[in-house]
Amino acid sequence: MEAISTTTYIKRKKDGRIHIKSGSKAERVMRWTIVLFIVLTIMAFMFFDYGQLNLMSAITETAYNLKIMFMQPALSHFTWGEAFYQVGITLGLAVLSTVLGAVMAFFLSLMAATNLSKDWVSKTVRIMVAFIRAVPTVLWVLIFAIAAGLGSEAAVLGMLFHSVAYLVKAFSEAFEEVDAGIIEALRATGSSWWHIVTHAVLPSTFTYLLSWTFLRFEINFSVAVAMGAAAGAGGIGFELFMASGFYFDLSEVGFITYAILVIAIVLEVLSTRLKNRYFAASAGE
Repeated sequence: MEAISTTTYIKRKKDGRIHIKSGSKAERVMRWTIVLFIVLTIMAFMFFDYGQLNLMSAITETAYNLKIMFMQPALSHFTWGEAFYQVGITLGLAVLSTVLGAVMAFFLSLMAATNLSKDWVSKTVRIMVAFIRAVPTVLWVLIFAIAAGLGSEAAVLGMLFHSVAYLVKAFSEAFEEVDAGIIEALRATGSSWWHIVTHAVLPSTFTYLLSWTFLRFEINFSVAVAMGAAAGAGGIGFELFMASGFYFDLSEVGFITYAILVIAIVLEVLSTRLKNRYFAASAGE
């Protein structure tokens, strides 16, 4: 078989005829895999046991609940001061796990980067963090809860564990994108390993490290909301759990949802402005 382009292939049959076929084997496998998933999804919806579900009634009640939740948000079981305090707890959990995780991940990622570390060290670190990433954050929290008990300590340790594994992968890949010529030039001049890291690797990848750290902070904030209920860590997540599962107060659920949304938007704006300021400072130099 002779390939004439990235998407078209020519195959000569035994009888001498030429058969032209577009697309590679990988593309065809991907296409049929997607088709199979679509078919299985449709079949799953067809075989669901809907019981006594009245579709029109369900749609009407859902629309009413959404209206109460998002059009009439209100506080019923705690004050504004308590709301800010609970939000502060959630932000504190996210900040603590992200800052500690970023510092630990920075040094581990130097060992995981193939251009900065020995091959066996890099593979060992990568295997360890891959195992940690494979376990969900909530499961790590529950594992640490056995030793530390339910509360903020278990939540921080669980989020910290997963944050380190997540950031090690991101940081190490950023380090490996550094121009190999710069590293070789510094090594040829007799520069030490740490001198190469501080004068070549870190300046070239700082914006990427900043972006990944803020992304992980946003993830940790969302996880901290969930851990507030699942691990008894407190914060706005615990109030959301109480409002939805204990008080059944949809107006309060809507208020808490809006508060979480506003915080997420503020974090995104701060992240963008900080990155733009660093880019501007780098360009000015």
